[in-house]
Amino acid sequence: MAMNREESDKLIQEVLAVYPEETGKQRAKHLMANDPELEKSNKCIVANKKALPGVMTQRGCAYAGSKGVVWGPVKDTVNISHGPIGCGQFSRAGRRNYVTGFSGINIFGDMNFSSDFQEKDVVFGGDKKLDTLISEIDGLFPLAKGISIQSECPIGLIGDDIEAVAKKKAKEIGKTVVPVRCEGFRGVSQSLGHHVANDSLRDWVISKRDGKEPTFESTPYDVAITGDYNIGGDAWASRVLMEEIGLRVVAQWSGDGSLPEFESTPRVKLNLLHCYRSMNYISRHMEEKYGIPWLEYNFFGPTKIVESLRKIAARFDSTIQENAERVIAKYQPTMDAIIAKYRPRLEGKRVMLFVGGLRPRHIVGAYEDLGMEVIGAGYEFAHNDDYDRTFKELQDGALIYDDATSFELEAFAERLKPDLIGSGIKEKYVFHKMGIPFRQMHSWDYSGPYHGYDGFAIFARDMDMTVNNPCWKNVRAPWKPAVSEDEAAAA
Repeated sequence: MAMNREESDKLIQEVLAVYPEETGKQRAKHLMANDPELEKSNKCIVANKKALPGVMTQRGCAYAGSKGVVWGPVKDTVNISHGPIGCGQFSRAGRRNYVTGFSGINIFGDMNFSSDFQEKDVVFGGDKKLDTLISEIDGLFPLAKGISIQSECPIGLIGDDIEAVAKKKAKEIGKTVVPVRCEGFRGVSQSLGHHVANDSLRDWVISKRDGKEPTFESTPYDVAITGDYNIGGDAWASRVLMEEIGLRVVAQWSGDGSLPEFESTPRVKLNLLHCYRSMNYISRHMEEKYGIPWLEYNFFGPTKIVESLRKIAARFDSTIQENAERVIAKYQPTMDAIIAKYRPRLEGKRVMLFVGGLRPRHIVGAYEDLGMEVIGAGYEFAHNDDYDRTFKELQDGALIYDDATSFELEAFAERLKPDLIGSGIKEKYVFHKMGIPFRQMHSWDYSGPYHGYDGFAIFARDMDMTVNNPCWKNVRAPWKPAVSEDEAAAA
């Protein structure tokens, strides 16, 4: 069982005691025991603040949020990493955003485009180089629908006018060219990069068709999937369910998405938002400007899928509502069989989560469907409204940790001894060495999808395969003393 609030508070104080006094005071604001009755988090936990210098943070930068999360999955767009090659190479094909098409012909996410800044470019500016690069891209890849300019840190420091270049080249080549001011030093994490990317889509893409004749005939059932990046095929698994209940998915933002889809989105009847942290900005904008309502949904695990399908269907007529019930009934026997197979093997297993975006709260229901307990959860770059939504998903007394340091995660894991940790690639191998079963929950450890009914079958298999793998009992952390022959025999 998870600890109660008193026990969690005690553990937090024990971990904080290791820090220097001032550091401990700062980190105390980011740690708490969960209270499901809380409505607002801003009086009990601090979020979206700068990480403390000198501690190992798991965050990324604004460039990572824009290029890596929002713009990277747009399949028909060439994304230029404008700056030194390091950021571009590090961010290339970093996430498993599945797309349909042919690499280098009409999809470009798996290719690396960089202006490859050198010292002379920092001194004299890179606008001319960027101008030439855009012309070269247009000549080499004529089927690309557009180009985005993803600014790295030096661009903001030297003051290059990427907006002027974008406007000039858009006229010359007759395509969408989007300048994105996502220099890595902006903000406190990749979260600001999401916001900046959303704003660039607002200002340079979806407004292009304002006042123009529609390019397709709309229906009462047109929707857009927003905040789904098609990791391992997630958006496809979700789209299947949307269409099966009778909705028409006009656009996917941005996994397997395209610029024409984005430009068409202002004609949909509802924006369906999966990752609140990365796409609430554009959803709010479309509600304010075009009157399109938006609705959060959660397709992790059958319980949340049922809740979400009914919530979505309630926004439409009786035909969609009846279809939703039919789809739920259709898949229920399959879900029951999956749970019957895996729940006996996973019942009571305890999980700690530390991920970005929405997963520390969204995926709780899927674990609970398998009889597992989430005893601790935290975000790398959440805002307070993320924690407002998280309180109700976690059990009373569960640990909550914001922008946790490596030391805190390891200390909590040592004390709580979870049966599974779900986090990112930076944490993976530390916990492997500690002998703790681990799933990489940013990109599903090369598996997936995990969304939808199809995804739950894969999720359940992967959790069982990880937790019940016999290898873990043979792993001993290299920094721990060697086991004596007597201890080994006893084990």
